[in-house]
Amino acid sequence: MAKPLAAEFLGTFWLVFGGCGSAVFAAAFPQLGIGFTGVALAFGLTVVTMAYAVGPISGGHFNPAVSLGLWAGGRFPTDRLLPYWVAQLLGAFAAAAVLYLIATGKPGFDVVASGFAANGYGDHSPGGYPMASAFLAEAVLTFFFLVIILGTTHGRTSTAGGFAGLAIGLGLVLIHLISIPVTNTSVNPARSTSQALFVGGWAMAQLWLFWLAPLLGALLAGGVTRWLDSDD
Repeated sequence: MAKPLAAEFLGTFWLVFGGCGSAVFAAAFPQLGIGFTGVALAFGLTVVTMAYAVGPISGGHFNPAVSLGLWAGGRFPTDRLLPYWVAQLLGAFAAAAVLYLIATGKPGFDVVASGFAANGYGDHSPGGYPMASAFLAEAVLTFFFLVIILGTTHGRTSTAGGFAGLAIGLGLVLIHLISIPVTNTSVNPARSTSQALFVGGWAMAQLWLFWLAPLLGALLAGGVTRWLDSDD
């Protein structure tokens, strides 16, 4: 278990460091900001790169919702679920801590005022979307993220020969393009938790949604995909 857990730690670290780091440092950089599109690409690229770098060791989950969805789809053992979640949360927290140390090195940086790429709804949604909209978006987008993952990694699909990581990464780009204005895009409870811990206050109060909605979407995707793959 040590090597798969280390791989999950590293992959989740890179996802949070690359994705949230692009939002914190580069999204609105004066005159050269990468904007929502750049942040969406950054998240997708972290998954693509780590899927090929360490995915063969651990399966390349980097996300508690992905682990749960694979379990619900009959593709991941129960006894590995909790250890994977712990490794993912630790990797996300370590990445957020490094981002915090870098960001606070700049005079005047305020982690709370900046939002630190935390996920939110209502007043803390980039587009002012309410809780119900945020919940629906996170659940639906996580559902389709898991459909993509479960489908492209199935042995009978052509993408299983080596292109699954690319399809999954592009799927995550699309998800961010859709939902950054709604919630800052989670679909990943570890990513949400790591940033909320540093922002505190409102981010911690709203964190429940970014666990419940993605996990619900993942469970539904696992069940639907298991049915689609059955011979019944």
